[in-house]
Amino acid sequence: MIFTEAIIDRLSVHYTGNKQNGGALLLSKGEQELNNEAKEKLRVALLARFSNCHERYAFYHNSSLEYNEVYTFARALFRDRGTLYDQSVRMASHLFEVSLHPKIKPGELYVGYFSNLLDDETVLEAIGIFKAETRTLFADCIPVEDDLNLQLKEGVELARVDKGCLILNRGEEQGYELLIFDSANGKGEEAQFWKDKFLGVLIRQNEFLQTQGFLTLTKNYVTQQLPGEFEVSKTEQIDILNRSMDYFKTHGNFDRDEFETEVLHHDDLIQSFRNYDEQYRKNNDLQPMESFEISSHAVKKQARVFKSVIKLDRNFHIYVHGDRELIEKGYDEAIGKHYYKIYFDQES
Repeated sequence: MIFTEAIIDRLSVHYTGNKQNGGALLLSKGEQELNNEAKEKLRVALLARFSNCHERYAFYHNSSLEYNEVYTFARALFRDRGTLYDQSVRMASHLFEVSLHPKIKPGELYVGYFSNLLDDETVLEAIGIFKAETRTLFADCIPVEDDLNLQLKEGVELARVDKGCLILNRGEEQGYELLIFDSANGKGEEAQFWKDKFLGVLIRQNEFLQTQGFLTLTKNYVTQQLPGEFEVSKTEQIDILNRSMDYFKTHGNFDRDEFETEVLHHDDLIQSFRNYDEQYRKNNDLQPMESFEISSHAVKKQARVFKSVIKLDRNFHIYVHGDRELIEKGYDEAIGKHYYKIYFDQES
């Protein structure tokens, strides 16, 4: 997603309190009048957080999308951007009505209309919804004649706004495509209300989630299932994990048969993996994946947890990145301890 040429065309701001705690809903009287400099600064600040959002979401409702409030507001706004103020009032009112958990914080709600966003070489329009819950103290030194006057002001640091949602004008009948961030991490109701209660969204399958999901499946199989079915050493497990990661790093597209041949090699291992895969997907209500485009972002993220390390008691860690034939495991009967023998050319 590229935001460098994006433009913020319209913006409305409202204040939503916590209804459960007796908070108020304060609606502005119209759209904000902004000059070009203000629009540019707001664009940069509000869109910055989405650069690291790779998961895509879609609006959802058990009965019909027509009953998802924010979806209907967004659809009306995409059809007529001149209704931004009216739709922003509806969004703020809806947010106020669902802010029923006592821990949900009050704050300003920003609703903006953006154009000229670039995604997969497609120019898109988008609706941005942001909630700023955290206020910060700012110091402002104002020159007065030959002196400085220090003033303290409380405000919102827009580059660190707490919650955000970017609704892309694509896939209307499927619930659009959304990017979402939320600083309130956790499993409590107050941490889930932005996605569940206010927006009403589900994760939308894309190459990032498919890549991440298959790598997670592979890691779980190698570390949890494989040792119970076959006699495999720790170095053999690491070798399979390394081959798995190498496959995803060196291929642009995933092909299941190709992956199994290049990574697992043996028929009995391949069949074991397929059995585990089938049961894993059944337990987690996931669809089979035979082929998909590989996401480099997901590969980089998963590489952090694909740690090729052998932990020996509390004394040593051996990191294995290459040829497992250069490391041997043995047992010294004289001292009653296991050992590893490592072959190398140069020490650095």
